[in-house]
Amino acid sequence: MGNDRERNSHGQYADRIPAKAAREVFEERDDFGRPLTADDIIESLDCSRRTAHNKLNTLVDEGILETRKIGASGRVWWVPIETGTEPASSRSDLEASPHPIQDAMDEIDLPGSGSTLEARRDALLAAYDYLITNPSARKSDFLENVYPDYPAEFETEEGWWNAIQPALKDLPGVDPLEERGNIWTFLGSDRFKPTLG
Repeated sequence: MGNDRERNSHGQYADRIPAKAAREVFEERDDFGRPLTADDIIESLDCSRRTAHNKLNTLVDEGILETRKIGASGRVWWVPIETGTEPASSRSDLEASPHPIQDAMDEIDLPGSGSTLEARRDALLAAYDYLITNPSARKSDFLENVYPDYPAEFETEEGWWNAIQPALKDLPGVDPLEERGNIWTFLGSDRFKPTLG
C-alpha cells in the first residue's frame, strides 16, 4: 500500500475511492469466472483492507456483487449472472444510492490514530461481517472468531471488546444484545435502523 497518500484531520485518507473503482476491478480481470478477494481489491486500488471491504460491501448492498464466506475467515465476491428478470436500471448508477455502511463507519469514533486506527476499523468491519454471516452472536462468538485474526493492537480480549462493542451497535442493521439473552442480531440490510445522529 502506498504510504504517501494524504490524510485529513481525522486521520482518514483525503482522496476518496469511489465504489465504482472496485467494480472496475471485476470488469478488467481476465477470468470472469474467478471470484475476487479483498486482497485483489487492495492490490488493484492500493487501499487499506477496511476501504476494500467498505467498497465491496457497498456493491453487495446495491446488488452489483454477491459474496460468500469461505473457510474460517475468508470471503470472496463475484458479479452475479444476469437472469434477465431484474431491470438494468436498478444495477446501473453506483453513485446514486446511499452508502449506509460506509457512512456509519466514517462516523464511528475508535481510539487510536494512523495504522492503529486502521487496524481497529478493520477489526470493527470484521466483527460486523461476522454478525452479518452469523445473524445471532454472543460476545464469546466475537472473541473466539474475530479477535484472534483482528486483535487491533489491543493487549486483551476485554480491551478489544470494550472498544468494538459500542461501535458495533452503531452500524446499520445491528440490533444490540438484549440483557436477558446476551445475543447480538443482524436485522438485515433491508431493515437498517438509523442509529447515528
